[in-house]
Amino acid sequence: MRLVAATLGRILPATVTICFIAALLVTLPAAVRAASYSALVVDADTGRVLHAQDADEQRYPASLTKMMTLYMAFDALKDGRLKMNQSLPVSAHAAAQPYGIGLRAGQTITVRDAILAAITKSANNASVVLAEAMGGTESKFAAMMTKRARELGMTSTVFKNASGLPNRAQKSTARDMARLGIALIKDHKSYYTYFSTAEFEWKDAVFPNHNHILKRYEGADGIKTGYIAASGFNLVASAKRDGHRIVAVIFGGSSVKARDNRMVQLLDIGFSKVGDVPATVLAEKKGRDDTSFGLISSAEASTGHSAPRPARKPDAAEAAIGDWAVQLGAFRRPASAEKLLNKVRGKLPEAEPLVEPVEDGKTTLYRARMTGLSEADARTACQKLKREKVTCSVVSPDAG
Repeated sequence: MRLVAATLGRILPATVTICFIAALLVTLPAAVRAASYSALVVDADTGRVLHAQDADEQRYPASLTKMMTLYMAFDALKDGRLKMNQSLPVSAHAAAQPYGIGLRAGQTITVRDAILAAITKSANNASVVLAEAMGGTESKFAAMMTKRARELGMTSTVFKNASGLPNRAQKSTARDMARLGIALIKDHKSYYTYFSTAEFEWKDAVFPNHNHILKRYEGADGIKTGYIAASGFNLVASAKRDGHRIVAVIFGGSSVKARDNRMVQLLDIGFSKVGDVPATVLAEKKGRDDTSFGLISSAEASTGHSAPRPARKPDAAEAAIGDWAVQLGAFRRPASAEKLLNKVRGKLPEAEPLVEPVEDGKTTLYRARMTGLSEADARTACQKLKREKVTCSVVSPDAG
């Protein structure tokens, strides 16, 4: 980088050189923003998993973290430790948080406004104000968040701050975030409606809700977006139609557009499958691993044993919606697959990248695939790539 700067400095004006280097620095991290993708779709009423991909792999939650901060604020409102119109002090630490609303140390903000700022603007400073009001310090509150997460069954989640700003130790999973989304809906029905707030006015500014699914998808009423460079574009969304509620989670979207497009597909998949099996009943907690949200089939309940579940191919509705893929190759090293996906991801912004390990005898190969496409989109995309001299093949949902 120093050599580039020195060379450019001899041939370009100083202002142009500075702008070029700044642009280069912004561009360089793009190659490592190919965050691992996870997804989960759950029937919020029964707990049945309708679609899953790497749902138990730990990822960076980014601002999905604020869902727990808000859950605990709602807890505090319910038991009287906080009041909606209560004025909270803004500390120097809170005011120093990047990406928030205009808060200065020594000011105050009401609990209601802090909640709305955290939901719509995803304001980090407002989240820390809430955290300090409940925990004294943000670090103490983060420990309280993790403890509360365990009580909700979020066994793979660790919180280190109230906002979701980068911290290597702060991790969660799609399954845990689905649990938290369902807990927000069921435990705090009266406060959950705040997640559907279209915009928030603060001072002379208006902040629209970051969650575009609220406008795009019929029945959508929450919940939260999230992004840091290490996580990619995350989203937990919920929608209710015909008496059924679906909660869906995405970690690692490649862009806002790709993430939102995939979320629409996942919600469609959920509603297409929500009523296609017999009713489920609550399982006994004793001795059971609660990986399926504590629910078993009625056949299991009558026998006390887990009934064998037949292998299931994706149904026609799911296949048409978005489980087709474009395969770009198979490699001995996962880094090679990631490199190829990074090369083509800009050409297919509507798709999600996937590195998939496959056993091949005694060795493991890593498939590079762009997933989440309809059949028509997958075929069109592959034709486009072939015209650009990129080898590819179209993969159907039941191809394995």
